[in-house]
Amino acid sequence: MAVYRDLDIGTAKPTPAEQAAAPWHLIDIVDPSQEFSVAAFQAEARRVLAGIDARGHLPLLVGGTGLYHRAVVDGLEIPGRFPDEAAELENRADQPGGLAELYGRLCELDPVAAGRVEPGNRRRIVRALEVTLGSGRPFSSFGPGLVTYGVTSSIIIGLELDRPELDRRLAERFEDELARGLLEEVRALSTRPAGLSRTARQAIGYRELLRHVEEGVPLEQAKAESVRRLRAFARRQEAWFKRDPRVVWIRADRSDLCEAVRARLGDTVKPKAVRH
Repeated sequence: MAVYRDLDIGTAKPTPAEQAAAPWHLIDIVDPSQEFSVAAFQAEARRVLAGIDARGHLPLLVGGTGLYHRAVVDGLEIPGRFPDEAAELENRADQPGGLAELYGRLCELDPVAAGRVEPGNRRRIVRALEVTLGSGRPFSSFGPGLVTYGVTSSIIIGLELDRPELDRRLAERFEDELARGLLEEVRALSTRPAGLSRTARQAIGYRELLRHVEEGVPLEQAKAESVRRLRAFARRQEAWFKRDPRVVWIRADRSDLCEAVRARLGDTVKPKAVRH
């Protein structure tokens, strides 16, 4: 979500001081009114990585959205877009019982894809059906699939915390974001003449606070739902990356964290490697 201009506080975008300390890429590249996809991110990342490589430098990929990570590191085959099918599916999902109907349809057409998505995950259900119907081939047939982990030159490091501590930090961080003006940022975004795209509106914290600003949902309810989504997302992140046998896990709360990471990189780093 840091690709979006003006979505700053809630995306943990690097501060001006942090941006001055080292070059950052793929932030502030898209207007919030625009849709953005994993395919677009993959294309931009490839362009940026080629430039970094040409300058003789090593890129450091940071973040936690699993699909975007795999798209770049493993070069996943990304299906095309089928706007007509997508629009029809979105309309159906808006109807009472529509999402359950779409999930049932996905189970029939592509049970493998259906088994990889939660029944309530509208975005992924609609996308899988869009590709299946638009391309004429199952969504799960594109590329080797997310359950296959190939050989990579990347050094992939994951930071882990005990769940109670992680939950505490997530709640604390959201309160800090509010104290730094997240609600005011959301109010400003809600008044933009061009509006916000469906993708931008789904950002954790933004979606809930937009409901407070635009629909009058009580602020405390919006805050509680934001923290709940943050924690649920963190659990999905953990489950996603724990399945990847290539990830080296390091405790995030160890006192010598920086030294441990440097040691891991120093032992195995190779020219043109990509680190995450």
